[in-house]
Amino acid sequence: MNAIFKSAAATLAIVAASASAQPDTTVKVAWLDAMSGPMAGVGLNSLRTFQYTAKLANEDGWAGSTRFEIVPFDNKLSAQESLGLLNSIASQNIRYLVQGASSSAVGVALLGAIDKHNSRNPGKEIVYVNYTAQAPVMTNAQCSFWHFRVDANSDMKIAAMASRIASQPAIKKVYLLNPDYAYGQEVSKAARDMLGKKRADIQIVGDDFHALGQVRDFAPYIAKIKRSGADTVITADFGADLALIVRAARDAGLGVDFYTLNANNFGVPKALGAAGEGRVKLVSVFSPNAPALAASPLLADFKKQFNEDLSMTQAYSAMSMLAQAVRETRSIDPMKVAARMEGMRFQGLNAPISMRKSDHQSQQPIYLLSWEKVDGKTVVRDEESTGLGWRQEAVIDAADAELPTTCRMKRPAGG
Repeated sequence: MNAIFKSAAATLAIVAASASAQPDTTVKVAWLDAMSGPMAGVGLNSLRTFQYTAKLANEDGWAGSTRFEIVPFDNKLSAQESLGLLNSIASQNIRYLVQGASSSAVGVALLGAIDKHNSRNPGKEIVYVNYTAQAPVMTNAQCSFWHFRVDANSDMKIAAMASRIASQPAIKKVYLLNPDYAYGQEVSKAARDMLGKKRADIQIVGDDFHALGQVRDFAPYIAKIKRSGADTVITADFGADLALIVRAARDAGLGVDFYTLNANNFGVPKALGAAGEGRVKLVSVFSPNAPALAASPLLADFKKQFNEDLSMTQAYSAMSMLAQAVRETRSIDPMKVAARMEGMRFQGLNAPISMRKSDHQSQQPIYLLSWEKVDGKTVVRDEESTGLGWRQEAVIDAADAELPTTCRMKRPAGG
């Protein structure tokens, strides 16, 4: 298995080299996320990853002679700003859009707006590739033919997390701390439901929500967690918010385990430092120390170029999927490309990914990781020059990570 996935980039290059030649074309892809404000670090790391991956795709011919150009738009972490920028993207005849790092609140708003735009502008449709907005509703009740998610949704990740927590008899009291919008609310609900089914003896001793990107001091929240007697915290927080939570916990000497969905976001590993060793867990679709990546030069090359870690690997998955669909259809028409991406199997950095046709929710392995010291064996790569990195503790195969959907997909004529 390791030999097959030794270098995903090499695999894509070999396949592309055998593809029939296409006319030279440049496809513009709108990147719509935060380049300013509290989540700018995560956003800019994501942007650099998309630009880096697009360059790989162009140089190695992932889509034959079709090339990709990433066009950045700063949504300032705002759904309202995003909808205004969507009009600009459409007016520039940009037909592909990627978003995710600025939250599911933005993603949900974009879903409705893109559906309306596409229904009113036949022949000028926009395809939305979602790389990290994890709210389950986006591939359930509000699913769309024009939306494709290359990350696992939060229900899938919480299911994996709940199974892990249930297997740890020392865990008795869990505190939930999440951002106050659809994504955080769904994580809270899923954690309650899934833990209750797997370990009825576990107590939920707190369930707090906070405004996204607006809290500067999480000490009051940490004090509440301390008073509750919790031994474990589950949080869907990300970026600057999660970094501030970790720092506040460290300053208060809070000795609990954190189970997270986003602790590999830019800036968070540095905040974790040695204080998080063995105490911070991550559920992710990417495992940087997986054996399959042992010979891959991509992560080291990215760090050499940008002095940052390539942590937003869903950008690689997004470009891999899009390029393969363009190559196989020999077209850049959004309708044809979207129809091909349905049910398609494509290559991610760790493993193959399949795009489920019924709801456009990607299916792939989910990794359970622990923040540990580099030992040259199970942890070879560190994060943000901390001397610590993500040790792979368990893998849930794609078939076992799959969850049912309530999506009732409405496909346009020809889709």
